[in-house]
Amino acid sequence: MRHVLSVVVENKPGVLARISGLFSRRGFNIDSLAVGPTEDPAYSRITLVVQGDDMIIEQISKQLYKLIDTYKVIDLTKINHVEREMVLVKVNITSTTRSEVIEIVNIFRAKIIDVSEKTLVIEITGDQSKINGLLKMLKKYGITEMVRTGSIAMQRGLN
Repeated sequence: MRHVLSVVVENKPGVLARISGLFSRRGFNIDSLAVGPTEDPAYSRITLVVQGDDMIIEQISKQLYKLIDTYKVIDLTKINHVEREMVLVKVNITSTTRSEVIEIVNIFRAKIIDVSEKTLVIEITGDQSKINGLLKMLKKYGITEMVRTGSIAMQRGLN
């Protein structure tokens, strides 16, 4: 089962290396990882997407809490949360396909952030299904380059 973990850690050098090392040593794969500062510059939030049953996730959480730099671990999977990902995708275009691609971009409420004679760079933010839907539609035009941020997530309402 897919789990989204929100881990608040002290914003210090080496913390991410210790966390990724913990996963590596135990043979757990990280599907997605995103890190950034929180509202308090002393802390960073790491959003991890991992596969596993509830027992494995509980074990991972316990191991994360053993790291001295870990402040809080929340499994957002079973609680009400928002989750987003951003993608930049470069698509081939011709004079005849340009308007088709622009129409698809507008339907998905994405943005065109760079235009050249033969390519468009498109930015989309949303959940996995929205992003995958756009990518599926753009595939026939020829995706030449793509980068995904990985999921970021936050609990809804008051904590």
